[in-house]
Amino acid sequence: MLAIIVMSNLIDKYNIPGPRYTSYPTVPYWDNNTFSFNNWEISVLKSYEESNDSEGISIYMHLPFCEQLCTFCACHKRITKRHEVETPYLESVIKEWELYLQLFNKNKKTTPKLKELHLGGGTPTFFSPENLKILLDSLFSTVEIAENPEFSFEGHPNNTTKKHLEVLYNLGFRRCSFGVQDYDLKVQKAINRIQPFENVQKVTDWARAIGYKSISHDLVFGLPHQTWESVEATILKTLELKPDRLAFYSYAHVPWVKGVGQRGYDENDLPSGETKRKLYENGKQLLQDLGYIEIGMDHFALEHDDLYQSLIQNKLHRNFMGYSSGKTQLMIGLGMSAISDSWYGFAQNNKTVEDYQAIVESGQIPVNHGHILTEEDLIIRKHILNLMCQLETNFNNKNSFPELPEVLDKLKEMQKDGLVEISTKTVKITEKGRAFSRNVAMAFDLRMIRKQPEARIFSMTI
Repeated sequence: MLAIIVMSNLIDKYNIPGPRYTSYPTVPYWDNNTFSFNNWEISVLKSYEESNDSEGISIYMHLPFCEQLCTFCACHKRITKRHEVETPYLESVIKEWELYLQLFNKNKKTTPKLKELHLGGGTPTFFSPENLKILLDSLFSTVEIAENPEFSFEGHPNNTTKKHLEVLYNLGFRRCSFGVQDYDLKVQKAINRIQPFENVQKVTDWARAIGYKSISHDLVFGLPHQTWESVEATILKTLELKPDRLAFYSYAHVPWVKGVGQRGYDENDLPSGETKRKLYENGKQLLQDLGYIEIGMDHFALEHDDLYQSLIQNKLHRNFMGYSSGKTQLMIGLGMSAISDSWYGFAQNNKTVEDYQAIVESGQIPVNHGHILTEEDLIIRKHILNLMCQLETNFNNKNSFPELPEVLDKLKEMQKDGLVEISTKTVKITEKGRAFSRNVAMAFDLRMIRKQPEARIFSMTI
């Protein structure tokens, strides 16, 4: 009983709005005064010339169309049933990539080495297999495929066909991810995502038979009307299919974000902070009992999966797509609202399909805002990345951290609460502290410490 009371008190104390740290600085703290297209071009070229020959580059393609709105989703998307939008949009993505090719060849003609490719959305499988093949054949004709590439895509179980899976497999894709969220019909109706177990089973079985080596299912806890019984039933159904990895995401309730349909249910329908955390802790224990290993703060994998192997080899990475089993210094985001990361800077494309396509047609790379990292940003970015991936970070002369009282006070308070262990050169998140990883990272976030947001801009950390 005492342990339950202590955890409840910690949840009350630390359940505050905070970032998920898929980047540092986080997007609301980007300083556009540091950013210009010229600065962005310089940072991309620097990163490309430093890393292309050795490790290659990553590409993220944002394919934003969905046939219906899932009301839990905070992604940038366009809802339509008009599939004639596919071809002109993909033509713009191809043209945007051609603009980056021109940039890469500015100093000397080189061929990009493609190490990682991810199709995200929206719903990538909104697009026909034929159109996806046209898009990818065009891309692959301009690059060298790196050794042991990782190509992955997100599929909606309701519209992913066997042909989608076959076409993408034949193009080199070996990992696929299916959004499940929850199998309880009451929850599905609340989030407008009616998706029978049979549909998920069918696409999972197809993918396994075709030869995909890593099949992932995405589950979400904290959704409206969820109870432990519904989450437990969802996990047990998921385990009937034994996906190689699982994402077990905390629902981010951000109804104030423009374009998000999260006002379709009352906030009273959502589990409380304490109840929500119990959903995770109980789910985590069940997953571990069934052979899954926790990775980072919201992922699980079986021992044979690349995500677990990258963890034990100290190669786990985190970026705007979440956790990945490898990294490249340069990630180019193509498509409406896509974010690129040169390591030295971030840039985001225009957030509407029309603006994005118009700028690409004018012959410009369609970034409209971003951030060029300072030396201090680069140091903090590395520390936060270490904490989110390895649950600890080390200090040395090349990777020092300013000893600001605000940072030390926060960490010492967390040490008293048993969330971190602190030595002269190391900060380590404890097993008890895993639930509060975002809070630990916030202690290092000097931009947030120096300028607290005037209004709520992040989801709750628990």
